[in-house]
Amino acid sequence: MRIRAPQTLQCVAERLGPSLGAQVPPGQRGPGRTLAPVLPDVAEEEDLEGYGAGHWVVVVYDNDYNTFDEVIAILLIATRCSLREAQTETWEVHHLGKSVVHFGSEEECKRVAAVISSIGIKVEVREE
Repeated sequence: MRIRAPQTLQCVAERLGPSLGAQVPPGQRGPGRTLAPVLPDVAEEEDLEGYGAGHWVVVVYDNDYNTFDEVIAILLIATRCSLREAQTETWEVHHLGKSVVHFGSEEECKRVAAVISSIGIKVEVREE
């Protein structure tokens, strides 16, 4: 990950577009304006049964393109993890070159990987 000046979540939201579900009203764009992403509703507990359970993993690799904010935002969306977990995994990607960001079934891991790779991040889905 290339280290750049911190971006506002507005910049991240504009770059990621509809995947964040966030919209910036006209006239409110510009430097110093922030926008919290509108994350998808977390499904009820019973809908998440088995989520994160399985023998497959998603590995995210470092690059010189995406910022910390972008990686954190996409991990929040794709894996439904906590902010702290997304920050920790992003730190690992940057400092260690890669990080296992999700465990689950093969189908679930492929879905998570597709979301993460949508912003240009190299990912790998493999059996644990």
